Amino acid sequence: MEIIKERRRLREKRIEEAEEWASKIPFRVTAILIGSYARGDFNLWSDIDILLISEDFVGNLLDRLRNIDAPPGYQVIALTPKEFKTLMEKRETIIMEAIEYGVVLRDDLKILSLRKK
Repeated sequence: MEIIKERRRLREKRIEEAEEWASKIPFRVTAILIGSYARGDFNLWSDIDILLISEDFVGNLLDRLRNIDAPPGYQVIALTPKEFKTLMEKRETIIMEAIEYGVVLRDDLKILSLRKK
């Protein structure tokens, strides 16, 4: 049981760190923790996967990531709301996982009101 408590504590710590980072993004954004930390099946080598959605994103993915100061160990996917919607309509795995299991870190765009639909 002690191992389970420690894993919960570590997961909560990572979520708090990700929330703090997301709160400092200087533009309107929806930030969702996805992947193993969101599901709870992380391991020592897991990175912290974040889906960012913003109307302010322009250019290709590399251009978008240059404007985001992600900490080491973070894997960020930056999408526009239109791209998110298109991928959702196609039922892309990563988007469906974000809707189903994602941990909302920040939701300025109210994107996850889609969970109710």
